[in-house]
Amino acid sequence: MTESYFDIGMKVRKEVLGSEHVERVQARTTEFDADFQRFITEMAWGSVWARPGLDRRTRSLVTIAILAALGREELALHLRASSRNTGVDPHEIAEVLLHVAVYAGVPAANTAFSLAKKEFDQLTSASEEASPEASQEEA
Repeated sequence: MTESYFDIGMKVRKEVLGSEHVERVQARTTEFDADFQRFITEMAWGSVWARPGLDRRTRSLVTIAILAALGREELALHLRASSRNTGVDPHEIAEVLLHVAVYAGVPAANTAFSLAKKEFDQLTSASEEASPEASQEEA
């Protein structure tokens, strides 16, 4: 039996965004947005993100560029997910955002750079707090 787009989508969505995030979204799903959640799981994650033509790292960078260009709030989520789960380096994201500045405008890139710095600072702080070496160095 082949997997459904929904099952594939849930697997990919959890791998890219993190299981905790996806489970929080699922727990907050109501009758009002259940069809929408199913739609994005099947179409975005089960169909497009699961295609073999681009690896997840590349898809993540493309997604960041599009969300930055459009000024979408979902950018923060994909910035966090890209560095944690798809192997994207912050320097690569900076290059993508420079590209956004040329093709989508400096204001869009400026906003995205500001958001990226905030997200990366939070990730660095959380990483340092979780690291035993950081705790020992502070003592």
